[in-house]
Amino acid sequence: MAVTFPNLSTEAGLKHLDEYLLSRTFITGHQATRDDITVYGAISKAPGPNFPNVSRWYNHINALLASSFPGEPIGVEIEGAAPAAALVTETTTESPPKDEEDDDDLDLFGEETEDEKKAAAEREASKKASSKKKESGKSSVLLDVKPWDDETDMKKLEETVRSVQIPGLFWGASKLIAVGYGIKKLQIMMTIEDDLVSVDDLIEERLTVEPANEYIQSCDIVAFNKI
Repeated sequence: MAVTFPNLSTEAGLKHLDEYLLSRTFITGHQATRDDITVYGAISKAPGPNFPNVSRWYNHINALLASSFPGEPIGVEIEGAAPAAALVTETTTESPPKDEEDDDDLDLFGEETEDEKKAAAEREASKKASSKKKESGKSSVLLDVKPWDDETDMKKLEETVRSVQIPGLFWGASKLIAVGYGIKKLQIMMTIEDDLVSVDDLIEERLTVEPANEYIQSCDIVAFNKI
């Protein structure tokens, strides 16, 4: 069943989305989908500190988009939608018209030369290689973090986990799950760049050694999905 949100240009809409993202990293599922892009596009500007969960999610999607589309944007404006920027309109207005003679000299239907065909083929191959690398370059991981006993401060435990900051690691939503005998475990989502982060090294060298092991007894990988 499709998820429905109110107008995300209003505070009421953002509040609804903020509550929805309280225990979620993405809009639907455990990895970014077109649903995230749809909701991202419906938000006219970056959410403020009054909506921490939306802000976390927005920055995460923004980072994913930035890595997928590294070019420098100019800005576009679409009638009837929230304006992203007015630079294109201004640039178009200020640009002087081309001479008609230039248009006459332009051969739109001329055949490509061998050099042009070769350059086009190289660009296409480069795009495909770059796209393939980016598609296999990130993973979404669901982690179980277990305390020593029922007296462990779970708030401190989560703060300890999130304090681990390394390039290519992005912490997401989390929740506490009862295990038994008054003990709870922390279940937390994270997105990693595969070339920069090893989950095994993260657990063995960061999360289960001093000082983190004051609160953390062990960690288990619950789910590991390529993005």
